[in-house]
Amino acid sequence: MLKPTLQLKLGQTLTMTPQLQQAIRLLQLPVLDLNAQIQEALEENIMLEMEDLPDVPQTNAESTAEVETIKAEEQWQSQTTERGQDSGWNGEGRPISEFADESGQTLTDHLLWQLEMEDFGEREAVIGEAIIDAINEDGYVTSDLDDIAAVVSTEFEVSSDEILQALAKIQKLDPVGVGARSIPECIVLQLEQLDPKTPGRELAIRIATEHLDKVASREFSELRRNLRVNDDDLHEAVSLVKGCNPKPGQAVSSTAAEYVIPDVFVRKVDNRWQVEISPTGVPRLSVNQQYAKLLRGSSDHAVLRSQLQEARWLIRSLEIRNDTLLKVATSIVARQTEFLEHGDEAMKPMVLRDIAEEIGMHESTISRVTTSKYMHTPRGVFEFKYFFSSHLSTSGGDEQSSTSVRAKIRRYVAQENPQKPLSDSKIAELLKDEGIKVARRTVAKYREAMNIASSSERRQRPVK
Repeated sequence: MLKPTLQLKLGQTLTMTPQLQQAIRLLQLPVLDLNAQIQEALEENIMLEMEDLPDVPQTNAESTAEVETIKAEEQWQSQTTERGQDSGWNGEGRPISEFADESGQTLTDHLLWQLEMEDFGEREAVIGEAIIDAINEDGYVTSDLDDIAAVVSTEFEVSSDEILQALAKIQKLDPVGVGARSIPECIVLQLEQLDPKTPGRELAIRIATEHLDKVASREFSELRRNLRVNDDDLHEAVSLVKGCNPKPGQAVSSTAAEYVIPDVFVRKVDNRWQVEISPTGVPRLSVNQQYAKLLRGSSDHAVLRSQLQEARWLIRSLEIRNDTLLKVATSIVARQTEFLEHGDEAMKPMVLRDIAEEIGMHESTISRVTTSKYMHTPRGVFEFKYFFSSHLSTSGGDEQSSTSVRAKIRRYVAQENPQKPLSDSKIAELLKDEGIKVARRTVAKYREAMNIASSSERRQRPVK
């Protein structure tokens, strides 16, 4: 007969505190959006005040803030032309803060970039590209899976299981919820990213799957009776459902901003590449000490005490954001010094996992840190994502980055005889001569991505 026993177990759990949730949210915001949120906080919170901008930017040697807590992100889950050589620092020793953004990234671009970064096999990548082509601006798959299979079948035979497996991998990309075939599936995908221990998660998934129409029509009494739950549990689950984004694709802007503000600056000092947080990007905040002193030793003023807590959370969240950006940027620069010295053809292959493992964060965190964050270098202003590219093998057993290969293709085309332009097959042969194994189809894909016309369209007739 079994007897009841008591057991003592030690373990570690990760709790998503409001402060940590705020830090993760702020980390994803571009500078302009972040400044708008800070301005709103300054207007609403009397305990916050803005300090003067510092004269000296924070460097990676001076940064000491702890960022390990940002690993909780695990539970929430291009530019192609070489720019000028201007350093971007004006005569007063301060960086120029605004630059034109010509990237115009779409949701499709964002998903294809991630597909290249993730562990997709050759067949999976072809299927994944077909699925991404069928995703609309809101983030939904608009084509039937049989139609997608028909598109892929022009290259090779594909089973329905392979389509579903590739779709499941696409649905794990950023933004969360992308690749869904319906609103309920979109909401469920987002809820499944939450910590399994999140209160109300399982009930929220059931509501999103079976009763989303009742949430939309606010039939909460009937919903409570059908599910046989109390008001508190229902409110908790419905809040999670309402917190999801029914149009996740809209989180990736398809319209290029007129200007971008670099988050970090990179320059060479004493023969070493130095990374610095932009001193003009985000204002520095502090707690208003006069008001804070009034609260000491007093249990009154509950509203002010709440605002004081919120002010401290915001300040700490901004510190975590800056330190995380600095860690990621420093790791990127350390790996891409050859690019900074010699240009695109010297770009090293690098994927999200490389940076994630080096600084101890999740790949999805790195994906979000590198999106809409900009680095000013002597070679121009680049989005962090520009420095990532897939690995291509060489005959010597080394690896070459796809960015480097694209640069070589541009060079070949720029140097070709306009009356006898190079075909994709010929370019593949030239790359092979340099020890780079690239199929003709891959050359065509890279050429089209760079908006380079085909050889027949580039051919110029001789002048008589």
